[in-house]
Amino acid sequence: MYDINLLINNTDSPASQNRTFARKNPITGEIATKAAAASKEDAIRAADAAANAFPAWSKTGPGARRAILQKAAEIMESKGEEFGRRVLAETGSTAMWGGFNAHLAANMLREAAAMTTQITGDVIPSDVPGSFAMGIRQPAGVVLGIAPWNAPVILGTRAIAMPLACGNTVILKASELCPAIHRLIGECLREAGAPEGVVNVITNAPEDAPEIVEALIAHPAIRRINFTGSTRVGRIIAELAARHLKPVLLELGGKAPFLVLDDADLDEAVNAAAFGAYMNQGQICMSTERLIVDNAVGDDFAAKLAAKAKTLTAGDPAEGKHVLGGVVTAEATHRIEELVEDAVAKGAKLIAGSGTANGALMDATLLDHVTSSMRIYREESFGPVVCIIRAQDDDEAIRIANDSEYGLSSAVFSQNITRAMDVARQIESGICHINGPTVHDEAQMPFGGVKSSGYGRFGSKAAIDAFTETRWITIQHGKRHYPF
Repeated sequence: MYDINLLINNTDSPASQNRTFARKNPITGEIATKAAAASKEDAIRAADAAANAFPAWSKTGPGARRAILQKAAEIMESKGEEFGRRVLAETGSTAMWGGFNAHLAANMLREAAAMTTQITGDVIPSDVPGSFAMGIRQPAGVVLGIAPWNAPVILGTRAIAMPLACGNTVILKASELCPAIHRLIGECLREAGAPEGVVNVITNAPEDAPEIVEALIAHPAIRRINFTGSTRVGRIIAELAARHLKPVLLELGGKAPFLVLDDADLDEAVNAAAFGAYMNQGQICMSTERLIVDNAVGDDFAAKLAAKAKTLTAGDPAEGKHVLGGVVTAEATHRIEELVEDAVAKGAKLIAGSGTANGALMDATLLDHVTSSMRIYREESFGPVVCIIRAQDDDEAIRIANDSEYGLSSAVFSQNITRAMDVARQIESGICHINGPTVHDEAQMPFGGVKSSGYGRFGSKAAIDAFTETRWITIQHGKRHYPF
């Protein structure tokens, strides 16, 4: 069992009145972590610490910031096995997923390190004689990062890496479902030499989350908020921030469409679809949820994918015998079962998986002939289930792809790249991959969605805009003429 405290001012700190909460292993039901349950006062204390650290950190040179971020990346990779153990214990996912998380998160720190010298400005021509005008970028202040449990190391690191590179100080509000994982991210940066107050990690009991988040957003030192999570909670965060006129970067839910055109390489499409649908038990914001397949190849594609899906069984990840681990909670599997039951009752065909779960464990599940009358057509399943929707042609496939409130990731499979590009341009999503899976992330890419999947972009240069203020500064040379 992990026993963790708050990280404030580089100090391990118990919560007020020594309150704690427990996170249970979703597979075994045993307590995985006992974590400090922060109060509103603890949250304010963390914000104050970050505010006090901001003046010095914002003036720290890019080389010094880069060195700390690079060192943190090395430390994070060295702790890869420990991150894997915590991922397994707190989220029930596989060691493979934990290792991938630590690797990509370390690359995010390295990419952020590379960006410290790329925070540039502009010289802007002025109509005023003798006026030298500049648009310069400066750190915004304290950045609040709120990260989820599903890709815990990646998304926890992403919430703070570029803000730190830009000269901001940060608070990472850990997920209640993986407090030990998110706390370890903070420890990597502390060990790398981040000064006191620059990186703070707050853990809180689930019932206290609304009060903690509201207190942090309201704190005058908090100047930016980034949130990755559900669309429902993202709307709440955006509304709270709007009251205080604070910008928010949101990466929210998804219902990723994967279009298989009639000239697609079906074997490649099947492999990409299986990876995108079932990696991490389908619990990724980019997970393939809708397979929109041209009728001409629909039966062949469905048969090939069903055969592959039947090999993807779920089991205790601690045993290392199964491709799939557990869904984050048994309650989540109950909802997935309801979606499958609704679809089958309305005419969908269950062609892989039983449609039922054993606690948090559920084998790869595939539904065919799904229609718009079924809940799973629109609702984000966020589990190891994907549905096939048949389309008559490219135009209908595009219409179905866009028939969703979400717009994060998407994919198009075709051997005619010109045709695929034409289709990709018409899909309403922030990300589209041609002949690749919907699940694809790299530290240097502009990552984000449209519609109910959020706004703004994480990643490299795209994130500089989110985490800096642009200021107009002029220098007047010589005398200036005034009308009076």
